[in-house]
Amino acid sequence: MWGEGRHEQSQPDVAERYPSGMHGAVADAVRAHLSDVDVRTAVLDDPDQGLPDDVLEATDVLTWWGHSAHAEVEDKLVDRVHERVLAGMGLLVLHSAHHSKIFRRLMGTTCNLLWRNEGDRELVWTVDPTHPLAAGVPSPIVLEQHEMYGEFFDIPVPDELVFVSSFSGGEVFRSGCTFRRGAGRIVYFSPGDQDYPIYHHPDVRRVIANAVAWCAPQTPLPGLARVDRADTGWFER
Repeated sequence: MWGEGRHEQSQPDVAERYPSGMHGAVADAVRAHLSDVDVRTAVLDDPDQGLPDDVLEATDVLTWWGHSAHAEVEDKLVDRVHERVLAGMGLLVLHSAHHSKIFRRLMGTTCNLLWRNEGDRELVWTVDPTHPLAAGVPSPIVLEQHEMYGEFFDIPVPDELVFVSSFSGGEVFRSGCTFRRGAGRIVYFSPGDQDYPIYHHPDVRRVIANAVAWCAPQTPLPGLARVDRADTGWFER
């Protein structure tokens, strides 16, 4: 469970709302619903930006929450995560991580969207009730206050569209999408702004756990061996 770990350091209200950080709340959601997983957390300011080679190689599913420090993520780390996803590692991209380097790399688009932060009510509608991401959650999930994300959302056509959100201002948004890149499964799930207690909402927590389970590799992941190419950061199997 990777996060920037910055807002809880600089904003007392966020620290009160998420005392273990956004990544910590995400980890708690997964632990609550998936008993047979080993959940670890990492942040941007950890050594190797939280994802040294041994940690990344041992990771089956990586969740990514970022907001204000996308530019600080080193391109070498993006290369490594990208290669790992292609090899089969699952990736769950959360909320404002739509603008993370890794998501934009994988999508090949700007991933821009409309937004407004005025405490709108958000209804998260299930449009594919047969999909595992939607298991055990109502339609709609009701979020009384949240940041508004709206269309147009500049992403490729999703492989599967599971959730669509509507807002009290009239906007709609593709809030739960899946993609496949190489052997890896990717989920984008939008609820989760730091200004609201979204990751304490039981239905949101269930979707996060569902997404982690769905993203898990279908076959054992191959190891990645570093290749000495003038420290380019590239890997080969």
